[in-house]
Amino acid sequence: MGRLHVLVLGSAAGGGYPQWNCRGPISSLFWDGDPRVEERTQSSIAVSHDGETWALLNCSPDIRQQILRTPRLQPRRAPRHSPIASILLTNGDIDHVAGLLSLRERQAFRLLATPAVLEVLQANRIFEALAPDLVARCPVALNESIPLVGDLVAEIFPVPGKVPLYMEEGEPEIGAESESTVGVRIAAPDGPQLFYIPGCAHVPEALKQRVGGADLLLFDGTLWQDDEMIQAGVGQKTGHRMGHISMSGQDGSIAAFRDVPLGRRVFIHINNTNPVLVQGSPERRAAEEAGWEIAYDGLEIAL
Repeated sequence: MGRLHVLVLGSAAGGGYPQWNCRGPISSLFWDGDPRVEERTQSSIAVSHDGETWALLNCSPDIRQQILRTPRLQPRRAPRHSPIASILLTNGDIDHVAGLLSLRERQAFRLLATPAVLEVLQANRIFEALAPDLVARCPVALNESIPLVGDLVAEIFPVPGKVPLYMEEGEPEIGAESESTVGVRIAAPDGPQLFYIPGCAHVPEALKQRVGGADLLLFDGTLWQDDEMIQAGVGQKTGHRMGHISMSGQDGSIAAFRDVPLGRRVFIHINNTNPVLVQGSPERRAAEEAGWEIAYDGLEIAL
């Protein structure tokens, strides 16, 4: 067990891979039994310092399935128990908060988020199913270090993004840095640190300076190219319109982080249209040759 242990519970973007109703080129590979692709649930990770108690970063709609296949997150004592001590949300997107409704059976944990994200939950009474006498909703200020789980501390910071789709009114502001979309820095007291940024519209210089020198960067890998959903015939929005930077191109994340010193760099939150999902594809090879790994469900990293 490393000093900072990471479990990738889900590596896909909203809808998972394959998306339930998608017959686009990449999803069709799965439905047709192509061995080069594998199922992926919606994006979430778990972190721990001792391997006994864990914090989730985001709570995917697939959380029950993720717990079923992750023994370290399963109950160990009667009548009820969970090793999950806290959950930190990076935004209010459906694929990051809907799983909270699957954790409503009177289990104590801390729910951490910015005031803006907690307001999203407060505005929808269905989240009152999380018993307030057991689930403490803890507002987290930007750029403030807070205890996360065990000896691990977390710091959240704004990254370029946008409000969740279901909260859009008119034309949303793309790339604004606010409480609505944050990245997370997690550090162990003995040194290792990781950054988790599953949604990001572009990479400003300040972000590169912030993450430089980290042992691990888990970064937004939604799309390979900005218009791939349009080209695949499964959507009308570009990645930019959705608040996600593309991997490729001179303005993409591979280029942006090329000269940033990092121990490991891993793409996560990968959309069902992204050809890096296909083992051996030219895009997959290009990402790997640039030093990036492609996250998969069940990936374990010890720092």
